This record gives sequence, C-alpha cells and structure tokens, in this order.
Amino acid sequence: MAETGAKRIRLGMVGGGTGAFIGYVHRVASRIDGDYDLVAGALSSRPEVAKESGRNIGLAEDRIYSSYEEMARAEAARPDGIEAVSIVTPNHMHFGPAKAFLEAGIHVICDKPLTATLEDARALAAIKPKNGAKFLLTHNYTGYPLIRQARQLVESGALGTIRVIQAEYPQDWLTEPAADDNKQASWRTDPARSGAGGAIGDIGTHAYNLLRFVTGLKTEAVSADLTSFVPGRQLDDNVHIMLRFQGGARGMLWASQVAVGCENGLQLRVYGDKGGLEWRQDNPNYMWFTEFGRPKQLLTRGGAISGNAASTMNVRVPAGHPEGYLEAFATLYSQFAEVIRGNGAPYDGLLPTLADGVEGMEFITASVKSSQSDGKWTKLSEV
Repeated sequence: MAETGAKRIRLGMVGGGTGAFIGYVHRVASRIDGDYDLVAGALSSRPEVAKESGRNIGLAEDRIYSSYEEMARAEAARPDGIEAVSIVTPNHMHFGPAKAFLEAGIHVICDKPLTATLEDARALAAIKPKNGAKFLLTHNYTGYPLIRQARQLVESGALGTIRVIQAEYPQDWLTEPAADDNKQASWRTDPARSGAGGAIGDIGTHAYNLLRFVTGLKTEAVSADLTSFVPGRQLDDNVHIMLRFQGGARGMLWASQVAVGCENGLQLRVYGDKGGLEWRQDNPNYMWFTEFGRPKQLLTRGGAISGNAASTMNVRVPAGHPEGYLEAFATLYSQFAEVIRGNGAPYDGLLPTLADGVEGMEFITASVKSSQSDGKWTKLSEV
C-alpha cells in the first residue's frame, strides 16, 4: 500500500457521477489504502452532469471529460495522464471504454459483469493491450480474508474431494415494479442496458464467481429456471440453477431480487468427503469449518487459525475488529496497485481477470439458453 512509501497511481473514472452507488463505492475503495489519486473522469454521458459531478469530487476543470473517447485520447497524451481507469457504468457501456483504454495503454478496473453480451466479452479478451496494460474485474467478494481462507482450505485437501456446493444471493429491493426515477433499478431491468440477464447478471454472477474462486472446480453444464415474477418485467428477477462440475461434484445456485426480507444474503456452503464450510457475507468475519465426526470450528478473520498468506495479506485491523464490504473491495484495488507497480506475484490467481469475466458471461448465456429450453442441461463450452 502507498503508506509504505510507494508512489500513488493516477486514476480516472468512467461513469459514477452524482447519485451513482457503485461509483461512490469504487472511489472509497480506491482511497482506503492510499494507493490511488483520482485525477480525471468522464462521469456521465450528459456534459452538464459530467461537469457538476467532476467539480463535486474536486477534479480539475481540464480533467473533466464529456466522453470516454475524449478522455482516453487526452489522458494517454499527457505526461501526467492517468495510469489506470475505473469503469463503473451500466453493463452495455463496459466494452467500449475498456477497449479504448486498453488500446491506449491504460490499466482497466471494470465492474462486473464484464460486458452485456458474450460476443463483446470474447472480443474484449481478444484485444492486445498497448504497453502490457492490465485488467481487473471487480468481483469484490473474493477480497474477503475468510473467502481466501476457504480457498486455501479446499486447496489443502482439508475438505477432501468436493461433492456439493450451494451458493445463494437473495435480495428483495425489486419486489415491486421499479419507479421511473430509480436510476439503480431502471438500467438493471432494461435488456438494452443490462444485457440478457437481470438478477443473474447483477448478483447471480457474484455467487457463481465466488463458488468458482473458492473451489477451483470447472463448470461443465447448467440447468436453469429464470423467472420474472413482477408483471411487465422483461428480465429475470429470480434464478434457480443446478450445476454439474468436472470431476462429479454438483451444485445449486439461487439468486433473487424478490425475496422479501432478504437484504443482501450472499452465502456459500461447500461440502467434501472429509469436511465442510459455511460463510455468509452479512457476517463476513466468521466462517464455520467442520471436519467429519468432529465439532464445528468457528474461524475468525485474522484469528489464530487463519495463518496463510492469502487470507492475512490485507487484514488491516486486529481480530475482533470487523472489516466488511468496503475493505474487501479495497483489497482488490490495493493488490491491483501492486500488479501495476510490477509486484503482483503474490496475488497470482487471486484477482479476477478478463478470463473470469468471459466465463461469467458464458455462465449467464448458458443459463438463459437452458431456461428458454425448459431447463435443458446446457454446456458452457457450447455457447
């Protein structure tokens, strides 16, 4: 982190203007460990909103842009231009900015899912970035220390051969039709801006990425039932998916935005022939680990049993002091800063990549296709 004396990275942002939830989250995450200075932005496609938003967060007038194309050209030409950019737009506006900045030799930090379509995801992955520009996909839940601990437990064989995986991510905020002035809901329920998936693309991909990150198992096929319960809604708001993994393991994934009483219920359960583990995002500093025939163990973030490098490298405060969502997000930003500085070896395999983004789009595409075929088993390799 920059507080060790490392030079701060000049950061820009596309999207995330005044009132945008995820843009604010990215700005906070980039500041927590002192690794970045936000110096430029194309914060809205509307020039007047872009100007106002840039002024509100203290950007210099000549670093406030009305389009990402203008920003990429101008910043690449400046001797003090940005070194990295955060893309925090709706899904359909991920591909264009990511392509422009990678081709300009500027590192890209992009919110998930990677793009609105699988075709765009594969086209983005085929780009040859200028000057070796790097890419980070912000599946931020992989930044939790105990999720890193869970991954290590699986890798160590502590759970034995994985048999069953259950991931779920229920919310209730879209239980009723979205109001026209609800910016967060309007684009997520619009196929033109969100892509083919609703809840599956917004939160289902998080649950899917989490189970893949922890277990390392490759998905073979999915059988999906995607439903739109709210009348008139064009995209799914509830998702039930069964998964088959290479090697024989089986999984279930549930994502919903109409589960009344659920605020943000991301959780993961993994069971092998020797043990199992259970973790919830709403209480992320604790995880249950059980060896077959023995009492459950409560593992704590930074506690006595979490002594592996991956789970402790970004523990910021002593055990018993809670860390949460923003810190997990900040972990990805901090570790990507080290990748940019050329010190990324300790984080190999821990940071979500373009390839993870493409697989996420394959998962969405296969699930939509399966659901349209009444749950027919659909291979990810065939979409």
